[in-house]
Amino acid sequence: MKPEGKSPSTVTSPPLGPERRGGGRGAGGGRGEQQPWLQPSPPRAMTPPPPPPHPDSLVVLFGATAGALGAKLGSEERELILLVWQVVDLRSRKVGTLHKSLVRADDSELSEQCREASGLSAEGLGRAEPLDKVLQQFSQLVLGDVELLGGGSYTLCTDGPLLVRQVLHPEASRKNLVLPGSFFSFYDLRREFHAQRPEAGPARDLTVAAMAQNLGLETDAAEDDFGVWEVKTMVTIICHLLSEQNHSFTEPEIVKCKYDSGPCSKAEVVDNETVVRARGLPWQSSDQDIARFFKGLNIAKGGVALCLNAQGRRNGEALVRFVDSEQRDLALERHKHHMGARYIEVYKASGEEFLKIAGGTSHEVAQFLSREDQVIIRMRGLPFTATPADVLAFLGPECPVTGGHEGLLFVRYPDGRPTGDAFALFACEELAQSALRKHKGILGKRYIELFRSTAAEVQQVLNRYTSSPLIPTLPAPLIPVLPAPFPLAGAGVRDCVRLRGLPYTASIDDILGFLGEAAGDIRPHGVHMVLNQQGRPSGDAFIQMKSADRALVAAQRCHKKMMKERYVEVFPCSGEEMSLVLMGGTLSRSGMSPPPCKLPCLSPPTYAAFQTATAVIPTEATAALYPPSALLPAARAPSAPTPVTYYPPPATQLYMNYTTYYPSPPVSPTTVGYLTAPSAAVAPAPASVLQQPGALVRMQGLPYTAGVKDILSFFQGYQLPADSVLVLHSFSGRPRGDALVTFPSLDAARRAVAEEHGRTLGGQHVQLSLV
Repeated sequence: MKPEGKSPSTVTSPPLGPERRGGGRGAGGGRGEQQPWLQPSPPRAMTPPPPPPHPDSLVVLFGATAGALGAKLGSEERELILLVWQVVDLRSRKVGTLHKSLVRADDSELSEQCREASGLSAEGLGRAEPLDKVLQQFSQLVLGDVELLGGGSYTLCTDGPLLVRQVLHPEASRKNLVLPGSFFSFYDLRREFHAQRPEAGPARDLTVAAMAQNLGLETDAAEDDFGVWEVKTMVTIICHLLSEQNHSFTEPEIVKCKYDSGPCSKAEVVDNETVVRARGLPWQSSDQDIARFFKGLNIAKGGVALCLNAQGRRNGEALVRFVDSEQRDLALERHKHHMGARYIEVYKASGEEFLKIAGGTSHEVAQFLSREDQVIIRMRGLPFTATPADVLAFLGPECPVTGGHEGLLFVRYPDGRPTGDAFALFACEELAQSALRKHKGILGKRYIELFRSTAAEVQQVLNRYTSSPLIPTLPAPLIPVLPAPFPLAGAGVRDCVRLRGLPYTASIDDILGFLGEAAGDIRPHGVHMVLNQQGRPSGDAFIQMKSADRALVAAQRCHKKMMKERYVEVFPCSGEEMSLVLMGGTLSRSGMSPPPCKLPCLSPPTYAAFQTATAVIPTEATAALYPPSALLPAARAPSAPTPVTYYPPPATQLYMNYTTYYPSPPVSPTTVGYLTAPSAAVAPAPASVLQQPGALVRMQGLPYTAGVKDILSFFQGYQLPADSVLVLHSFSGRPRGDALVTFPSLDAARRAVAEEHGRTLGGQHVQLSLV
């Protein structure tokens, strides 16, 4: 059955100067630099009208990009170069004029597949119209053809969802164009065909040629231009479904025009096949920016969860939940697509991971987030004495908070003390932008940071501070790490104090002055400053006192005393808890976390004290893991081999380097030097240090800037978890250019060494060897 129609018309245009977009991840700006993808904002689009339940006409649409065709259409982030369409009247079965329009692309270089299939050239595309002009002509020509065929409503019909979801919407978003309302609903001809003839196979595997062959239609692609045959054949299939199968087009697919924020309950069930992890996001990106990156795909309400690091700051990752598995699969095809000048990695994730980040149980948070269509702003660094009235006065009357005091949510510790964080609701984007202009404004004596936030971030921040007490009951600490004959002295005795919230400029002398009379009760060499991953003060310190009673008295006297305009929290704790933190674990209000390595061989007995006059000297096995420069710093040996008191009873210590997470010196750096063990005290390393020697691979020659993500990308084909990488640092906390990587098996480790040895990372050749 051949549809009636007129000869095709082609729309061309004069050339336009090409503009190439920025490239890789390194081009992204640093903190404070204006990112191109943040400015200007996309023009506000009118909410598209709901699709008609029974359209009078279908606009059969075909398109192609300068990259891959078929099932990979849109996966290469190449621009649209061709649109072909024709109107079909569903009542009379008549068809309108077939139109073919070339589209000028900023990058007119064609892939080999596109060049062979289409017969187009860069010169021909240079004379075409840009996308915005082609879309205007498309709307005018479609309205004219619909009127000629009897008028009424119309809906798009395409061969699969890729053209609309993966090409038109993402490209319009990147170019700040507003698509006509007709592009927010469409019929997928494959699904419509599958509904009538399920024996033809799954809808996602069908093609135009396969559907025509199943119906026994005679087609000849040789006589038509690229795209014209596809549209003619699709029109013929539609006419056959209408006349022979009595098919009706009633339920089009919908493309969400905006992302809806909202809360998520931990009791909610999240399908594992609907969640992805986006990695490499700029630190300024909000949920709306991430939704814009996935433009054309339907994200579930409240389905964007920005991930935070241990310090409560965004770590460049987000979990995104889609409405179904098909949308998730399309999202995975955007792996390494760009957000501005940065490419974004997209991987599968689980529903459990999403709930861990976005789920919450707080009634207060649910009530705060219950207001619809509100923009959330996070405020960080508020004075602890700040009241809602102070915050409203800081924001000013030009950016009023929704509901006044009720539109503010202060984050507090379980005991009611403020954390310095708060969230504010604003009724529209304009008011939120006015509030963001007050970023780093002064309230009291502190500058306040303001960021776009999400409902999931609200939940995550609240969960971080309220999920568990400060120091819960510990598991048996250090058992997998320390050998049984050498238990930690003073186990279970709370004879230490933790200082939290110290000024970053605080010195040992400042701490001694802060403690006052209690400084006389400190053990020799008992002050331990905790540094962060960059080797800078973290604001924490541990003090070893002479007894548990002295520790308790010091905590009671000094808790919340001021040091350099900051109040410092002082808590009693045990030597076990202090040792676990100095070994790389964390001590926070979210509870105790052990050092971030699963294998005992990656957790050497660092900063540990052993029994009388006994030290661990590295054997050949441990020397392969940790060179002498890492095991022992430049040291001043004592005049006599007398043990130095660190934990009672006296013990001679060897400080092994574990500075990846907390590169803190094990003794007070201004009061005593690093000590070596007497040469007579020699003992073999415990066998538990190396449990799986063949599964470890050592990397040498890394760039000093290489991090865990760079190493995971280096071994991308091996699917390694993040905690399998240990970047080695010098005793001063600086990277050494070495790393240890744990593989799941000896065979995998050997294969990685054979395949990846000598590859470059950051311009340097990396040497791999089995440990």
